[in-house]
Amino acid sequence: MINEKDVASYRENGYLVVENVLDAATLARMRQSIADLVAKAAGVKTHNEVYDLEPTHTPEHPRVRRIKTPHKVDPLFLEVVKQPGMISVLKALLGKDIRLHGSKLNVKAPKYGSPVEWHQDWAFYPHTNDDILAIGVMLDDVELENGPLLVMPGSHRINKVWDHHLDGRFCGAMDPTKTPELDYSKAVPCVGKAGSCSFHHVRLVHGSAQNTSEKPRQLLLYECTAADAWPLVNFKDLDEFNSRMICGEPTLEPRTEKVPIRMPFPPALAQGSIYENQTALRNRFFDIKAAAT
Repeated sequence: MINEKDVASYRENGYLVVENVLDAATLARMRQSIADLVAKAAGVKTHNEVYDLEPTHTPEHPRVRRIKTPHKVDPLFLEVVKQPGMISVLKALLGKDIRLHGSKLNVKAPKYGSPVEWHQDWAFYPHTNDDILAIGVMLDDVELENGPLLVMPGSHRINKVWDHHLDGRFCGAMDPTKTPELDYSKAVPCVGKAGSCSFHHVRLVHGSAQNTSEKPRQLLLYECTAADAWPLVNFKDLDEFNSRMICGEPTLEPRTEKVPIRMPFPPALAQGSIYENQTALRNRFFDIKAAAT
């Protein structure tokens, strides 16, 4: 689905948007699954192993901002990342042997979808090498007004892990007043029609503003790694680790490269998701407007 020029652009800029990766029928199935999952949040009072909830959530009026590890909740989401079009792009960017690191679904509903502060995925899960990326599956048309993924082109090549700590503890976000190398006015939005996908390097600086529009913005995220990239944190079970291979073969020989690493310890005081981690951040970049009731 992509050519050598696209691959070169990804290497240079750290991201790529590919149109028409998923067809209308697949999108319809995914939207229905998500609607069912959100409906089941009725009666849920607090974050749990499936849901991360908006601050305005009530059991009577469920507002979900994230469904955690959707590929474990509904097998449809594991099926999607293994589709031929998706695998074709992944092989061009990561090689023939690829593992799923994780998944999440950010649900930015109209008028109250929460922002995500600037960060690097690499700060959360350093590996032995950085042949790692995140896929953003656009389940709705993504436009400037409904809180698209914003990326800082080329920031992955600065070869740095910015500090994601506050008062000595991990908080999952960068203080925008302490990143003089970055001009956030040059951020690029990843927009596209439903069915398009963005692919961004694990060290690319990115974030997203609140959805203040009348349109939803649901973004399914997959984190994928080359099979020889081994995690430096949270490795527990070899069988489970290898069960996440989505193409090719696993290996017992990690490829180690000289990459910048800053460990995400001590862990954030607020656990559960990046939204909770980032509640500790004092200097926020993205405004949070009052949510519509």
